[in-house]
Amino acid sequence: MNIHTIGVVGTGHMGCGIAHVFAAAGFQVILQDLSHDSLGKALASIEHSLQRGVEKGKLGTLEMANALGRIRTTTSFGDFKEADFVVEAGPEHWETKKQFFETLDLLCRPDIILATSTGISSITRLGSLTKRPECVIGMHFLHPVPAMPLVEVVRGLATSDATCATVSALAKRLDKTPVPCNDSPGFVSNRLLMPMINEAIFALEDGVAEVQSIDTIMKLGMNHPMGPLALADLLGLDVCLASLQMLHEGFGDPKYRPCPLLGRYVAAGWLGKKAGRGFYEY
Repeated sequence: MNIHTIGVVGTGHMGCGIAHVFAAAGFQVILQDLSHDSLGKALASIEHSLQRGVEKGKLGTLEMANALGRIRTTTSFGDFKEADFVVEAGPEHWETKKQFFETLDLLCRPDIILATSTGISSITRLGSLTKRPECVIGMHFLHPVPAMPLVEVVRGLATSDATCATVSALAKRLDKTPVPCNDSPGFVSNRLLMPMINEAIFALEDGVAEVQSIDTIMKLGMNHPMGPLALADLLGLDVCLASLQMLHEGFGDPKYRPCPLLGRYVAAGWLGKKAGRGFYEY
């Protein structure tokens, strides 16, 4: 399949990061969101991220300008008729994703792959909403997308070998490492990561140690680049809570029960770095 134009749904951290890496790799990008204001903020965010790459010597100013020039924005799913490949990176809400995939299946060319960067939603279930389940796949980037080398390639029950091969090849063109796994709650990354974050929050709630101590112990003792509570703030505490709720529901196992303190922080609007406050203040 000749893939030149990428459609990206959503302008959150993941959507912006995905648009960034595709544009920097030479692809034309159609970036969609519901409001022009969100799209304007997304372009500013991508420009800032690319500028950091210039400052670190990873790309030149001309390359940065060319990458930005390859991104165009739209509020209409109809523009995805021009796309050769689509990645959905919208909110982790099932009804929203359901609406996205039903609309994309209707409006996009019937031969193109519909990928999702979800870390929690079932690929098999999303595929069942379409007339092309063999072309629905998980392409799970990790945050921050420009820096993280992994792409989890998640195969639903109906996903074809050809779709998996195409997505793996595409990830390599982004200078990422594709790693295959099968559709299961949390896949591999979140199935292992979220319980660790959850246990760190339980340790905090139980008074075992303070925030800084928990993170320092994990950084120095386990050689982690970032402590679990700082990482939760970076990912978004609402995202962590939704992931744990999905794991708890999907497996029916109490070991995935979200820590009540996490729920209280989310209810208070303390969602982490994006909100200015989580386990740390920003």
